[in-house]
Amino acid sequence: MTRRMFYVALGATVGILVVRKASQAAKRFTPAGVQSSVSGAFGGLGQRFGDFTATVREGMAEREEQLRTELGLDGSHDVVDS
Repeated sequence: MTRRMFYVALGATVGILVVRKASQAAKRFTPAGVQSSVSGAFGGLGQRFGDFTATVREGMAEREEQLRTELGLDGSHDVVDS
């Protein structure tokens, strides 16, 4: 009788654990679960993209200044003699 109770308790415990794991897996595939995992994965993407665009704009401004100086468009050269 004791052995039978042990196996009943063991079966109930395994059954509860399986149901809980299956419920958690099913929850991940609901729209809210998918949204949560996607937002977690791409959470910092916006900040990284903003940092990237700021770096690109900074480089563009530096290069534009270099080109203006080399082409004499910075006002340091007199193009027209009066």
